Amino acid sequence: MQNYMDLWAKTVKTGIIKSNLIPMIAALMLALYTYNLDFVENIPNIIFAIIGSAFIIGAAGAFNNLYDRDIDLKMARTKTRPTVTGELDAKFVMIVATILLIAGLVILSFTTLLAALLGFLGVFFYVVPYTMWTKRRTIWNTEVGSISGAMPPLIGWAAVAPDIWHPAAWALFFIMVIWQMPHFYAIAIRKKDDYSAADVPMLPVVKGIRRTYIQTNIYLVILTLTSFLFVPISWGLTLVSLLLAVIWLWLSFVGYHKMEGKTWATKMFVYSLLFMTIEFATVIIYSIVAMIIS
Repeated sequence: MQNYMDLWAKTVKTGIIKSNLIPMIAALMLALYTYNLDFVENIPNIIFAIIGSAFIIGAAGAFNNLYDRDIDLKMARTKTRPTVTGELDAKFVMIVATILLIAGLVILSFTTLLAALLGFLGVFFYVVPYTMWTKRRTIWNTEVGSISGAMPPLIGWAAVAPDIWHPAAWALFFIMVIWQMPHFYAIAIRKKDDYSAADVPMLPVVKGIRRTYIQTNIYLVILTLTSFLFVPISWGLTLVSLLLAVIWLWLSFVGYHKMEGKTWATKMFVYSLLFMTIEFATVIIYSIVAMIIS
């Protein structure tokens, strides 16, 4: 039974589900504080947002695994996925993924229809423009995929807020968009041989590590500037975000000139996870504290 559960955990990518729920919850909590909404009254919305988001993210991961079976077979890190080995039947995975998607959208609609619509758009962008259209064709696949990866904050915000046009909502969205490029570029460098074997045109594979380094720094500069979108909400959040981004840019510059390529990429990858965790944990803590003392 445990092995069977492990197979499904790999298929729906539970690690990605957990990491994407953090920014979703951060945005939801910040929206509660921003609009002075009652936390207790919104507990059902919080629960629905968490469950619904988890379901649609899991569905997107399963659809991605199904479509990518041929290239996953060629990469060392993915060739043992259950959809590749046949440990899970492809048709059954498709059925389960469809059920997860529909159930997730229905559950999100219990919060707001806008949250459900954003959830659908997130899955659509991940499966169609990213997985099916650009992942195998262009070095800009990461940029296309970043749109879907940045939907969780908007879903969380829309689950409780009257609209999504507040600058703070878009600050979280844009931070998630920009964060993904340095993060996935680092993965692409570390797994460059895998992507080459599968003929996936990741930036380091096609243009080399130096071009990836330059493009990484461009995005990190943009990420640094994005921190100022928090100014209308809190100078504290602004400074935390700014400090985290500046440290990341410094690590990129110094690390690239002092480390071997894959070692530098590993450091960048680890810091990207720290950045996201600290950034959004800070937003959650700030929102909770602000609601308590307000």
